[in-house]
Amino acid sequence: MTTRPTVTTPSLLARGTILAAAALTIMAAAIIAPSLPEMGKVFAGPGADLLVRLALTVTSLMIAVSAPVSGMIADRVGRRPLLVSSLVLYAICGTAGYFVGDIYLLLVTRALLGIAVGGVMTAVSATITDWFDGPRRAAFLGLQQAFASLGGVVFLPLAGLLASVSWRAPFWIYAVSAAVALFAVLAVRDAPRDMRPRGASSGRAMTGPVLGVYVLALVATLVFYMAPTQLPFLLGGFGASPVVVGVVIAGSTLTSALGALAYPALRKRLTASAITTVSIVLLGVGWLLVGVAGSVVAVTAGLLVGGFGVGTAVPNFTMRLSELAPPDRRGRVLSGLVTGIFLGQFLSPLAVQPLIAATGVGTAFIWAGAALAVGAVVAAAGLWQRSGRAKR
Repeated sequence: MTTRPTVTTPSLLARGTILAAAALTIMAAAIIAPSLPEMGKVFAGPGADLLVRLALTVTSLMIAVSAPVSGMIADRVGRRPLLVSSLVLYAICGTAGYFVGDIYLLLVTRALLGIAVGGVMTAVSATITDWFDGPRRAAFLGLQQAFASLGGVVFLPLAGLLASVSWRAPFWIYAVSAAVALFAVLAVRDAPRDMRPRGASSGRAMTGPVLGVYVLALVATLVFYMAPTQLPFLLGGFGASPVVVGVVIAGSTLTSALGALAYPALRKRLTASAITTVSIVLLGVGWLLVGVAGSVVAVTAGLLVGGFGVGTAVPNFTMRLSELAPPDRRGRVLSGLVTGIFLGQFLSPLAVQPLIAATGVGTAFIWAGAALAVGAVVAAAGLWQRSGRAKR
């Protein structure tokens, strides 16, 4: 019988550093969203519209591609080395965008930023699930998502303000990572983990339920990421400035933070499946409201509803995977969630663009929201029926 090592409660500074690192993750690529229209003018030419959008989403692609490698590093080398090195790379490659004058070189720096974000996010999630169990884990995962969302609340309006001065100025926001890296060196320590012989495992990592969570995360993120990639153009039709665009998109991250803070209480009252259903339905309804909106205020209302749904979904996905993952493969299993989330971000403009070309931006939000809400309700009904038959 293997005795689990005793986990010492991390210091307040260590916990604060992990939450600060979390704030740099989910919306990292979207920091340049308010600059997209001006970037389209600066880099005008064949395919400029697509290339400018890719400057935002190539970061997400590289996060998705590199996250599994980050997961293996987290399991074999440790969470702290991965966290510190990724934060340093984040600061260097993020701020590099300020200096480049070629769209293709800019895409390279954005791709390297994606590798850094994937490492940070994997290290943060693995560290939290190592540190805590049960209700404390659920509570801290809620805080993780809340801080990731609050990062958007702070950084996106700031990016909008800076973009009104120069489209390059928002790239300096990435420099915050350097300070977080310093605190990570000083305060963060890996929790002791079960020691097993090389090649041994406490169970299978990639099971049906694990893969199902990955797919749900990908689809939900694909739809949610219509906000930073498509709303600047929808709001531009209402005459909104870059500052207003940043503030409106940040509204969805504010309610996402509120949803994440509500997650521990929901977890005590609802099953994981019920929380997932409610979360996806809220996102779908919110996007329906955005699609039928006729003003900036109405668009904001839809974003607030959809953001709350995402805020409860992400910590629920992480909590579920932490329960399904063998301890010695937890980094790899959680890195798969990072891949699902950011692959959804990358695919969002590519998947939605044909629909936008055929129907317009507003109608695309209507179709996406309706499909998501209806799909969640139908899936929940199927699960309920199968559960009822199993009990009989």
